[in-house]
Amino acid sequence: MIVAHILNQKGREVATIEPQQTLTAAVSVLSGKKVGALVVAGSDLKIQGIISERDVVKMLGRTGPGCLNDAVSKHMTAKVVTCAGDDTIDEVMRRMTEGRFRHMPVERDGKLDGIISIGDVVKARLQQLAQESEALRAYING
Repeated sequence: MIVAHILNQKGREVATIEPQQTLTAAVSVLSGKKVGALVVAGSDLKIQGIISERDVVKMLGRTGPGCLNDAVSKHMTAKVVTCAGDDTIDEVMRRMTEGRFRHMPVERDGKLDGIISIGDVVKARLQQLAQESEALRAYING
């Protein structure tokens, strides 16, 4: 299975925030949209960074609530690991596990095309395993 299959099922909507917005605004969007990460991008949909709930909590723990007035660009992860629609879920799962992150933006032609979470990848992999198991049962009973 490939990333495009996941996006076709779940949709391509992505919660984003512009880099000059404050961490307070980011917290509001994260909470309001009930998501774990925001892709930092301008209106051109070019990925500039990513900021997660975990990033915000770490910053609050280090510096206190004053950081909430800082720009998102000050605390975002600027070197974003992305994937493409034709990447396999096994490859994406490996990269997420090695990098220890839970959200990966999907990029097409240099622009944001969606986002997948480790939960999306695990769900897709479980569906794939169930289909393979059923095919094997059918073949054996055949």
